[in-house]
Amino acid sequence: MDFEKIFIKDACPTKIGGQAVMEGIMMKGADRTAVVVRLPDSSLYMKTQLLKKRGRWYRIPVVRGILVFADSLVTGVKTLMLSAELLESCESEEDGGNDDAGRFTLWLQKRFGEKAPLNLALATSVALALVFTVGIFIIAPTWIVNVFGRWMESDIALNLTEGLFRILLFVLYIVLISNMKDIRTVFQFHGAEHSCIHCFESGLALTPENCGKFETLHPRCGTSFLMFVMVIALLLFSVLGWPNLAVRILSRLALIPIIAGLSYELLRWAGNSLSPAVKILSVPGLLLQKLTTRKPDRRQLEVAIAAMKAVLVSPSTPAYEGICDTDGAPAPKQQLPPQGAAAPAEELKAMGVPIPAEEAEPPAKE
Repeated sequence: MDFEKIFIKDACPTKIGGQAVMEGIMMKGADRTAVVVRLPDSSLYMKTQLLKKRGRWYRIPVVRGILVFADSLVTGVKTLMLSAELLESCESEEDGGNDDAGRFTLWLQKRFGEKAPLNLALATSVALALVFTVGIFIIAPTWIVNVFGRWMESDIALNLTEGLFRILLFVLYIVLISNMKDIRTVFQFHGAEHSCIHCFESGLALTPENCGKFETLHPRCGTSFLMFVMVIALLLFSVLGWPNLAVRILSRLALIPIIAGLSYELLRWAGNSLSPAVKILSVPGLLLQKLTTRKPDRRQLEVAIAAMKAVLVSPSTPAYEGICDTDGAPAPKQQLPPQGAAAPAEELKAMGVPIPAEEAEPPAKE
């Protein structure tokens, strides 16, 4: 592991972050997010959203980490859903056979508004993610290690065993899912995101050639955040002793926000410091990143660059949704057919051009 290529001496750290999604990348800048997805026809689809101004609570150490953690969870699930829906709509015909699902969706829209089905899906996904994470990585380790209490008298030894088992469980989970083809692609986009951020923070032009020179590991990565969470949890739980199982589970659940807040502060420090102490503390997270990132190809770097450039625009730039170019700009006008020429409605729609109902192509005659 070459620290000089990860903690770049002359780089200027920023607050820009990102997330890999299905066939794409989300970048988060100062005032907006941009999701860019590579569609099956190789075009780039982009959706940008303006961010709400953060309140004063985001200025308070530890508290801001709790808020950022909650916000990242919701945003992450929402972004993954968006990318999956885009790809599904491009790769498959509309499924007209599921009448029950259609009626339920229509009922939700009529009863609670147009966005109700999406909000329900989002809430369900976040709830399932929380239940899975808490159940597998918080409750299960302390419950399983409980049997060691018959042979271990040291509370510190029991807590240490629990913490190490939790880390091992998480690493095994990453190794298992990394064998899935779609996940390997996501990990390549994760690497592209990191390389692009490194390139920007180093002051170089955002080109695939320049981005490709940089490491796929980054000190501010969310993967490192998760490792910080597990290490801090190990240390914090050790001072609580080894009470009965119910008390242990409740105490661990209650301390999750504090652990998240402390981990966020540690990650901020790691992303803005070149000290030897930071490098040593970052090693576990960087080793984990070796599992969650892969070397990207040129097309994946182009997606990262488009997403990055889309969040570097002027604050007055309006939000956009539609086809974009590799500079993260709306598709140029010359891509449209010349005046008077006919073009299929589907092609115009794919370019992000709204089609009035009367101009849409009539159904083919039998």
